[in-house]
Amino acid sequence: MTRVVVSPHNVVNYPEGGGHCWVFLQYIAGLQRNGCEVWWLERFQPGSDAGADAGRRADHLARLEAFGLGGRVLLYTVDGTGEWDWVGDAPGEANAVLAGADLLLNFHYAIAPGLLALPRRTALVDIDPGLLQFWISTGQLRVPPHDRYLTIGETVGRPGSRIPDCGLEWIAIRSPVALEQWPEVPTAPNPAFTTVAGWWSGEYVRVREDGTEVFYENTKRMAFFGIADLPRRTPQPLELALHLGEGDAADREAMEQRGWRIRHSRDVARTPEMYRTYIQQSRGEFSAAKPSCARFQNAWVSDRTLCYLASGKPAVVQDTGPSAFLPNGEGLLRFTTEPEAAAALETVNADYQRHCRAARELAAAFFDAGAATRHILERALR
Repeated sequence: MTRVVVSPHNVVNYPEGGGHCWVFLQYIAGLQRNGCEVWWLERFQPGSDAGADAGRRADHLARLEAFGLGGRVLLYTVDGTGEWDWVGDAPGEANAVLAGADLLLNFHYAIAPGLLALPRRTALVDIDPGLLQFWISTGQLRVPPHDRYLTIGETVGRPGSRIPDCGLEWIAIRSPVALEQWPEVPTAPNPAFTTVAGWWSGEYVRVREDGTEVFYENTKRMAFFGIADLPRRTPQPLELALHLGEGDAADREAMEQRGWRIRHSRDVARTPEMYRTYIQQSRGEFSAAKPSCARFQNAWVSDRTLCYLASGKPAVVQDTGPSAFLPNGEGLLRFTTEPEAAAALETVNADYQRHCRAARELAAAFFDAGAATRHILERALR
């Protein structure tokens, strides 16, 4: 049996992120369908309250046990020198799990480098196409060497791409969605097109354009403010479930005044189960993309969008560049301007059931977790 260790980032330390957890659960479900013995490996960052830390770890283990990972979770801490220490596991036993792994599938760009020496094969998974390569090429991030480099960005490493390849060979993969975990749901108690997103991360990107250094805000906040007046162009209710901070009250008010429904993501998507229910009770998805996706033209498709599609919910999302394989216009519709977004919503609502069927068909045809992770195994273990 092939043993695969999956190394996510910032799940145990972000217990409110039900959708973030699903990013990695999709890969795990696909690997399990392919008969793999799957383990979870993650860095834990302790706080000042030992009791709260213990509670977070216990909740995390219970959550993962529900998805078939009971007894197969490894947590570690890192000290100021970069050395790691296992949390709750005997070092010899934890090291043996990694040493016996055929593949470490790593999503944590800043993983403790020593861990990479233990498995037979290592593969970095790029889920920030364009940004990751930009960070590496400008020296903002140093990723330790891996045996393989996988990316969900269609254009990474391709001729004419706007994305630097950093001198690495990038293998294109597709984000998986576990169809059995995301069944088609025909009814929609919530009449709104919805999405779940972080609002503000303080993320800026520094680039040089025509010899001049330019900073731009690379957040969903900036993306949605670019189409803030859309509710005035369409009768379709639009709802955003946002991870809001204490300083976001003015932004929330500004969006609500323009006709957006705003909810806090922790109220509807705090756990993986709540996140799934929220999506499946929605009429469809409407979402914008971070500005970097349009600038890099990475043909990115959100893992969240795949959850809507698998559930039979049409998605109207911002264009991130042409795809070589994914159709546009049925089930999934892309826009670049407010008028295009309004027109796409009208198109979906004019033949809603047809677009619902097409959404599920797209997820099954192109993003089935079993097929997606089988491709990963074939390329990473070759």
